[in-house]
Amino acid sequence: MEFAEVVRRRRMVRSYDPERTIEREMLDELLRLAVRAPSAGHTQGWRFLVLDDITSRNSFWEATSEGEPDAWLTRLQTAPVLILCFSDKEAYLDRYAEPDKGWTDRDEARWPVPYWHIDTGMAAMIALLAAEDHGLAACFFGVPGERWPALRSAFDVPERLTPIGVISLGYPAADRRSPSLKRGRRDLADVVSYGSFA
Repeated sequence: MEFAEVVRRRRMVRSYDPERTIEREMLDELLRLAVRAPSAGHTQGWRFLVLDDITSRNSFWEATSEGEPDAWLTRLQTAPVLILCFSDKEAYLDRYAEPDKGWTDRDEARWPVPYWHIDTGMAAMIALLAAEDHGLAACFFGVPGERWPALRSAFDVPERLTPIGVISLGYPAADRRSPSLKRGRRDLADVVSYGSFA
C-alpha cells in the first residue's frame, strides 16, 4: 500500500475478531518498524510489553479497569493483542550525561519538553501505521493514572518506566465509529501558519 493511502486509511478501531490471532512473527515485524522511530540522542528509551494470550490480557483488564465494562471497553476487550508502550526518562538523562552530549549532569531542567514521552509516542504511531499496512486494526488508548500502581504490580513494571499508552491490535470486526468524528477534520489553514502566527 502507498504510504499516503496508509495514512489516510488509518483510524482507531475498537472492535476486533477475537477468533483471529496474530502470529508473533507479524508482531515482531510491526515492532521492528516501530523502533525505527526517531529518538533524542538515539536513546531509544521506549519499552514495549506485548500481551498476546488470554491470561495476560485478562490480567491487564483487571488491573486497569473496575466495575462493569461499558460498551466502549467491551468492544476493546475483544482485541487479541495489547501492546503496552512505556517511556524511560532515566535512559534519556543517562544518555545526555555521556561525553558526546556535553552535559555533565542528569538535570531534567535541561529538557524543555519530555522527549522520552514524545519519542515513545512516535514509535507507537509507526506501529499504528504498520498495522494498517498489514491489514490489521488498531487503537491507541491510555491507562488512567490511578490504575498505574495495579498495572505495575500485575506485570512487574519497573518504576522508571511510565505507561504512555496501549495499542489494541487485531483483525477488524464490525465497528461503531467514534461520534467525535462528526467534528470533521480541521482545515489546513486553521492549523498551519508560514513564517509567523501574526
